[in-house]
Amino acid sequence: MTGLYYEAFEVGETIEHEKRRTVSESDNQDFCDMTMNQQPLHLDADFAADTQFGERLVNGLYTTSLAVGLSIPDTTDGTIVANLSYDDVEHPNPVFIGDTIYAQSTVTDKRETSDGDRGVVTMRVEAFKVADEDDEEDPLVCEFDRTVLSLKAENAD
Repeated sequence: MTGLYYEAFEVGETIEHEKRRTVSESDNQDFCDMTMNQQPLHLDADFAADTQFGERLVNGLYTTSLAVGLSIPDTTDGTIVANLSYDDVEHPNPVFIGDTIYAQSTVTDKRETSDGDRGVVTMRVEAFKVADEDDEEDPLVCEFDRTVLSLKAENAD
């Protein structure tokens, strides 16, 4: 268990997640297949070549899911009761096959539940892709608020 209990979260704290993942063609294909999303912009190289992007885009829901997955070991692995919501999801820049993604989470709010046994924590999760040689900084590719119901250490038994 590597996650944080409610008491360990500090509002304003930014947690840099060390894990990264390079998105493969099969990642994108498998995700589209599992979710039955057959959008040609994600799957058809010829179709995508004629769009403003010039190549296939990685499914945005995969990018969001990847950002959550990259954040879990440092935030909620083994210490979560449930994810309560994902809000204000944005994709300001595209992700392409071969891009390497990493994430960070900033704790924006926390409060105890009404019975005081657990806590509700909200984090702003931001996912970035490692910049190309031409870019000065790593582009933000996805951001959202993730709200979780967290165990308290004193009640973890």
